[in-house]
Amino acid sequence: MSLASDPLRPGAHTVSIQGVLQRYHVAGSGPLCLVHPGGPGLGWEYLRMPQLERHLTLVYLEPIGTGGSGHLSQPQDYRIDTYARFLHGVVEHLGARRPFLIGHSHGGFVAQSYALTHPTSLAGLILYDTSPRTGEEFWNQALSNLDRLPERHPDQPEAAGIPQAFRQALAATDNESCTQGLRAILPAYFADYWAHESDLAPLRAGLRAWVDPMRAEEEPFDNRGRLRDITTPTLIISGYGDFICGPVWGRQLHAGIAHSRFVLLENSGHLGHFEEPETFTSAIVTFTLGAGQPADSRTPTPSPTEST
Repeated sequence: MSLASDPLRPGAHTVSIQGVLQRYHVAGSGPLCLVHPGGPGLGWEYLRMPQLERHLTLVYLEPIGTGGSGHLSQPQDYRIDTYARFLHGVVEHLGARRPFLIGHSHGGFVAQSYALTHPTSLAGLILYDTSPRTGEEFWNQALSNLDRLPERHPDQPEAAGIPQAFRQALAATDNESCTQGLRAILPAYFADYWAHESDLAPLRAGLRAWVDPMRAEEEPFDNRGRLRDITTPTLIISGYGDFICGPVWGRQLHAGIAHSRFVLLENSGHLGHFEEPETFTSAIVTFTLGAGQPADSRTPTPSPTEST
């Protein structure tokens, strides 16, 4: 195979899946791991994980409807199973045999769906700051957590406006408003954004978002009754300060998935690969090295960051 035709050469690639363009990016070296970002509607760049690229070959997807990927003709065509189908199209295009899969936030919904639909296709599943469900209780808890942000950061005037800005961002109707709204609310996704504000400024300036195509048709996601059917070895990572997909949801995943380990990032919000990159990377590397070995179904490898 020539370098030009190598689907795993470093850099950006596109593949046509059912007539729709799917874009992805390859970086790093080591065992293969696909990465599905959150949203839906977020640009993939926020999930770039340079430390992890030293250990794994990461294939970052640009989900359909975002970035350089194509768009579907009807909003109702954007469903979790559709994202999972395009993910599988990339797996087949790569000729990947039992890769790992990281799903972050909404991407974790897609990853759960993929593991259920393709139970023998993955070497390991990594569910990062995600949940087995959404719905009224999920959103009420997220908004309640968000409303306490100004109390947690009384010395930061910007914090006072973020709860309302979040609600406005959810109602955005064009891509520019989505992008500006996401940049405005970014501090909420960190345990303490302002402690690292200068380091995170480039991330904030580079964020991109597209109108959530699932919003008009989306029903609450609830996978709790199917978690027992996920047989792939699974690592679940939750940030203690994550207002939207916090440890309560990560622990529900851990309780329901038999072959799972749970790692708590004690000093992180929704983006632990920025706030605790060493601990985050170590947890994934340890998991990927041992994913093929038999393990007790709910007993994590002893670690200061892991919990039952």
